[in-house]
Amino acid sequence: MSASTDRPHDQLRQVQIECGYLESNPASVLYRSGKTIVLCTASIERGVPPWMEGKGKGWVTAEYNMLPGSTSPRKRRDRSGKVDGRTTEIQRLIGRSLRAIIDLDALGERMITVDCDVLQADGGTRTASITGGFIALSLAVAQLAKQPASELPTLDPSAVLPQSVAAISVGVIQDDVVLDLDYQLDSAADVDMNVVMTGKGRFIEIQGTGEEATFDDAQLAKMLSLAKKGIAELTALQSEAISSAS
Repeated sequence: MSASTDRPHDQLRQVQIECGYLESNPASVLYRSGKTIVLCTASIERGVPPWMEGKGKGWVTAEYNMLPGSTSPRKRRDRSGKVDGRTTEIQRLIGRSLRAIIDLDALGERMITVDCDVLQADGGTRTASITGGFIALSLAVAQLAKQPASELPTLDPSAVLPQSVAAISVGVIQDDVVLDLDYQLDSAADVDMNVVMTGKGRFIEIQGTGEEATFDDAQLAKMLSLAKKGIAELTALQSEAISSAS
């Protein structure tokens, strides 16, 4: 490989998860994947968007942002409601990924917003946001279940979140398939792919691109197999973090 790494090609970067990072929001998670650091928070509101009112089901949405100092050169802030195309694409991906594993009927007419703010970027910010965002979402649902009963139905966390979601990147660098690309590896990759999967091993989304290159069936199969291995490891780390926080 032209890009050096101290990790074996099938190994994740070191992951650190700190739940309850903010005193103001117990459903907050500081998620570290190598040098990439994302703060994920989940906030609950009574009611749903106007177009969903009266349907008896909830909604989950996500917002993503890179802080100015998260990368060099400085990332300009999004202002006056203007969000760049990359930010829009990533926050839609996060929202889709979380809605794929939540039962909106069981949630009732509540809306949960998952905010993913990148504090430091070294590749894989979207996959870290999805993986950490699920933990924040789980903590928020657990909080709801402990609240006194109201006119909204009491929640059963296992019914609202019957499965989990995590995401990881894989790539091809000089014919080697590599798991969990940091910025250096991503810059050298001939093929870059982001894979989103449930904890039960079902695919939610696959984003794969050849960077002035192509890939064949065998490489695709190997990338998906390696991604599945990485997501299984992330799922175990998520479960451990959520259990420790409860």
